[in-house]
Amino acid sequence: MAPIIDYLLDRQVSPQWRGVLGALAAEFETQIGRDDLRQLMYRVGCRFADAHPLPQCGSTADLADALNACWDETEWGFVELSDESNYLRIIHFCAPLQAFGTGALAWTPAFLQGVYQTWLSALGAEGLAVEQASDFSADAVIEFRLGRHPV
Repeated sequence: MAPIIDYLLDRQVSPQWRGVLGALAAEFETQIGRDDLRQLMYRVGCRFADAHPLPQCGSTADLADALNACWDETEWGFVELSDESNYLRIIHFCAPLQAFGTGALAWTPAFLQGVYQTWLSALGAEGLAVEQASDFSADAVIEFRLGRHPV
């Protein structure tokens, strides 16, 4: 399945940007440490979320619909949400993070973390933290969790 996912994700990023994003990521990595890159991408995600505010949502299903409407519009994959006993599980599929190169997958997911933190805080989840709960998988899936304590 991974070769199919790789093929589809490769088509998701315009050819005019593939080399530029890879070179940008390589230069970032030579100039900036990984923790700082995660912080940078987190802040970029916050800016993205501020520029793409969500409507008020009355349920987890409404929230999933609002998230997916934004991700669909920007061609950034899709999300599934589930209410767990201590956290909200956020599973994001097919984000084009590989456009920066596989080495950048150590820091580019922080973009999504910043987006989700900003959106969920704006919707009333103040005091709760979005944490990355998995690495970006070969199937282009990454999990985040919204909860009271880092999970």
